[in-house]
Amino acid sequence: MGVAELARHISQLELSCCEVITAFLSRCKSINPAINAITDLKAEWALEKASQADKALQSGADPGPLHGVPFTIKSSIAVEGYLLECGTKLRKGEVANCDATLVERLKKAGAIILGTTNVPEFLMAYETDNYLHGRTNSPLNNAYTPGGSSGGDSAAVAANCCAAGIGSDAGGSVRVPAHFCGLYGLKPSPGVISRSGHWPPVGGPSTTLAAVGPLTKNAEDLDLLLDITGGYDPTDISSFQQNPLSVDRGKLKEIKIGWFDHAWGMPVTRETRNAVSTAAEALCHRGFQVERVELKGLEQAPQTWWLLFGICLKTLIESSIPKGYRLHPLSYEAMASDKQESGTSYQDLLNGWLTQDRLRHHLLEQMQDYPILLCPVAAIPAFEHGQREWTIEGEHVHYPDVFVYSQVFNLLGTPASVAPVSTSPEGMPIGVQIIGMPYEDRMVTAITRELESALQAG
Repeated sequence: MGVAELARHISQLELSCCEVITAFLSRCKSINPAINAITDLKAEWALEKASQADKALQSGADPGPLHGVPFTIKSSIAVEGYLLECGTKLRKGEVANCDATLVERLKKAGAIILGTTNVPEFLMAYETDNYLHGRTNSPLNNAYTPGGSSGGDSAAVAANCCAAGIGSDAGGSVRVPAHFCGLYGLKPSPGVISRSGHWPPVGGPSTTLAAVGPLTKNAEDLDLLLDITGGYDPTDISSFQQNPLSVDRGKLKEIKIGWFDHAWGMPVTRETRNAVSTAAEALCHRGFQVERVELKGLEQAPQTWWLLFGICLKTLIESSIPKGYRLHPLSYEAMASDKQESGTSYQDLLNGWLTQDRLRHHLLEQMQDYPILLCPVAAIPAFEHGQREWTIEGEHVHYPDVFVYSQVFNLLGTPASVAPVSTSPEGMPIGVQIIGMPYEDRMVTAITRELESALQAG
């Protein structure tokens, strides 16, 4: 069951919180050793919270919208009393002394946190492995990665170890794991959900690149969790002043939806192309105007994202670690080389900053006609551990470039969700990305729900 469904059963006294938490902990015990998703599981704490939640219901207290529902949280987001190690030996044993704002809001709504989940070191990879806790495997096939950097969380949700999870995303780190694991995921507009309590702290380039958001089993839960975790937070320096406005579902079908399956010179697998066209066709049958589009003026988006993420974030990370310390090899694969970093000038950075704004302007001009865009999440579905190059339509493509379809929308500051649509020949899920205009997060979740319904209807 998903979040909303579980919460309904609990509030109607059809399930007790203790029954629910015991069932999910049993699942964790049976599968977590094989997938290594949850690295700090607090079973006794969770059961104690469940008992308290049941007593509150029995006393006639009004249940919150998440009363008794189990969550996991990425180990870069503070949960009081839980490890906040962010996958690095430099923070081994580090425990959060308070809750991140979004965690505080989840708990206030009645959620029970089972544990925190595995990540690559300093979150810098699309695969999850580190020297502290080792590798996380996909529950769908242990030979494959569940993605990164929210790979532990996506694996936990896909394995039914929790009802939903919360991750973070500066280059696809919620959307790629959702795509790899057959889940729904949301990267909100920056600042719509507070990033206060995230480690590393959000600052510099990450104030526009990074967001935190949910990984769920259905589209309804994306909306619910945006309701609960969203909203202004004065401790987030770039927090949005209000929750995104609700959408008039009666007028929803007046908008035009654009779709594309190829951009930035990055070919995608045939099955990925088919998934995007399937999503477009499903929404067309649902009554939407859907047209193929070709985005203009965004050719510099991939290299500009790389400047701000691969080069600038590398500089920030390496300035905070002891001299001579070497990160896990996975992290270096997602960062610029020393040569690239040393060759980047003040003028390059200034030009990149200006280019980011120009690119956002070009995109928003085109989205006046197409307020929603459909496109791939990545050029490929989930890959086997360690795979780093692929041949698509006769072209050789490489890691991490295959994730350009997610990366550019971090640069452009748009909300984006993922919905699972089809599968690869190897049986791995393929998701499709739904893009909206900045702060039109409700439009994105509304279209995601429409797509889910259309696919279910066949």
